[in-house]
Amino acid sequence: MKTKATIFFNLLLTVFCVQTIFSQNTIPLDTLHWKIEAKAYVLETYEGQPSVYLQAGSLILKDESFLNGTIEYDIYLKEAQAFPGVYFRINDADAEHFYIRPHQSGNPDANQAAPLIKGISPWQLYFGPKYSFPYHYKYDDWTHVKLVVNDDRAQVYLDCSEKPHLSWNLFHEAKEGGISFSGGNAKGMYIANIVVDKEKDVIENFEPIERRPITGLVQSWEISDKFEEKLLADHTKLRPIIESRTWGKKVTIEEGTAANISRQVKLRDGKPGNTVFAKIIINSDTPQIKLFEFGYSDRVVAILNGQPIYKGTNRWRSRDYRYLGTIGLFDAIYLNLKKGKNTLLMAVSEDFGGWLVTGRFGDYSGIKIKTN
Repeated sequence: MKTKATIFFNLLLTVFCVQTIFSQNTIPLDTLHWKIEAKAYVLETYEGQPSVYLQAGSLILKDESFLNGTIEYDIYLKEAQAFPGVYFRINDADAEHFYIRPHQSGNPDANQAAPLIKGISPWQLYFGPKYSFPYHYKYDDWTHVKLVVNDDRAQVYLDCSEKPHLSWNLFHEAKEGGISFSGGNAKGMYIANIVVDKEKDVIENFEPIERRPITGLVQSWEISDKFEEKLLADHTKLRPIIESRTWGKKVTIEEGTAANISRQVKLRDGKPGNTVFAKIIINSDTPQIKLFEFGYSDRVVAILNGQPIYKGTNRWRSRDYRYLGTIGLFDAIYLNLKKGKNTLLMAVSEDFGGWLVTGRFGDYSGIKIKTN
């Protein structure tokens, strides 16, 4: 139960935040300054603030580009599943992104910093305390969000905190781009007091959390062009599917954890297909059996020398209602290698959350790995 002192302190903090925002140049919430693409929206005063109610859509800042500076806004959270946040430095289907998970209040994944890469937000790769922090949200008042961006670094402050709650290195090369707000889903969200200040770009107390890499990983994979997952249903017809692919692109390990396929292949480009082959060549000194640990997202069919040997699912909520589908070495297979060249294909299919593949041999003796 909140004490009177706590309630009074929170009220003072809210007043301070609002006064701080109003002392700056807020961007008017109107269709002159914003392009609104949503199922529904309303421009109205809500809980004392001129606001926009946005349902299942985006609020896109017109005629402005952003490189460095501060982005601040107030959001009225609901205790429901949603992902309200801000995209910045938007360039086509690439961007930087910070958003809140109000339904995970108090949990380690109560929010998320992640890139948008060719239209995919790979939070299943960029997870853990390096990119999120626990926070107890309120559902009866405004939450203030402040992002500070400077070149390859960013920080976020919630509710006028004096210290940053999260500091992280950005994912793309620093390049001017657009700003948009979204993530209210069908239940909608209220946003108010949006300020973009390109002069305030000072990063303080920058202490990003380091992530321990997984040792022994295959460092790169060759990637095919994409194709439709349903073609894998008949295992007797794999050969023509494999032979008709084009190759030449590579993805390398990121975060010391996994290779991000969306660095090279755009999932949603108007062309059919949600699956690629990720390939490595295993040159074996002798006929032998080797244990291969691996991870993937969202689904995989493993094919050794043209023969399918494994099929699995690791998508969001595939194993229980809270399962995130994050990437790791959660599966393993024994590879029956012949002497000489062996081709391992991982047919990786994606829905959302990260198009990923990773793997390692516990013992590399007697084998050499190539990507082509």
